[in-house]
Amino acid sequence: MMETYVAPQVVFTGVSKRYTNGPAVLDALDLTVAKGEFVTLLGPSGCGKSTVLKLISGLTSPSSGTIEVDGMTPKNARETVSYIFQDATLLPWRTVQQNVGLGLELDGVNGDRRRERTAALLELVGLGQQVAEAYPRELSGGMKMRVSLARALATNPKLLLMDEPFAALDEMTRERLNEELLRLRGEQQWTSVFVTHSVAEAAFLSTRIVVLASNPGRVHAVVRVEFPFPRPAAFRASTEFGNLVLQVSRTLREAAQP
Repeated sequence: MMETYVAPQVVFTGVSKRYTNGPAVLDALDLTVAKGEFVTLLGPSGCGKSTVLKLISGLTSPSSGTIEVDGMTPKNARETVSYIFQDATLLPWRTVQQNVGLGLELDGVNGDRRRERTAALLELVGLGQQVAEAYPRELSGGMKMRVSLARALATNPKLLLMDEPFAALDEMTRERLNEELLRLRGEQQWTSVFVTHSVAEAAFLSTRIVVLASNPGRVHAVVRVEFPFPRPAAFRASTEFGNLVLQVSRTLREAAQP
């Protein structure tokens, strides 16, 4: 039986990145992310995981090679991409509702439509209107990341980039938000490129795990995660999940070898 062809959302061809007077961060990187995939980048510190996200988003440019996002250059594709950083990066002088609606405001969406959309997004990420008028300083870490996620989804992105968004959270909150993230992906069908240092998080979320080696950053191995979605919390207790975590951990140790 022939596999169904899925068009690529992101294509890196021979991409290298070197900052001025510094060593190469990435070297001749080839990477393809198909539409609808959840691809996680895993690797030792300094292997260029965050740089890959910055290149996809157009925040920085490659030193050599080409990058296509939805068939366009990253800068031309920016309207189709949302980026969630490790810190929630909420504006402290704006309420939750105003933070979530920031992208809509910049796009010229009027006040009534903006409030309607932000209210729906807060419900979607499990917060509701009870926090709409709160300020970031009044929220827990997990709530701030939910607000950041709602803000990222406000503009209906085709591609969601996430750079260790749950790294600063306790394990229980992190696992709960992982489950929430997969629920939202199931409903909205965006493509995602996700960066983490957590093998278990990568195994739970991904359709593919790309393990990078460092000095300079390059693809060491690609691990396909064949388990179907949805993935309930109980999946983490399964033998299959445990075996996958062990496999990826071994691969990561290999990638970290000098």
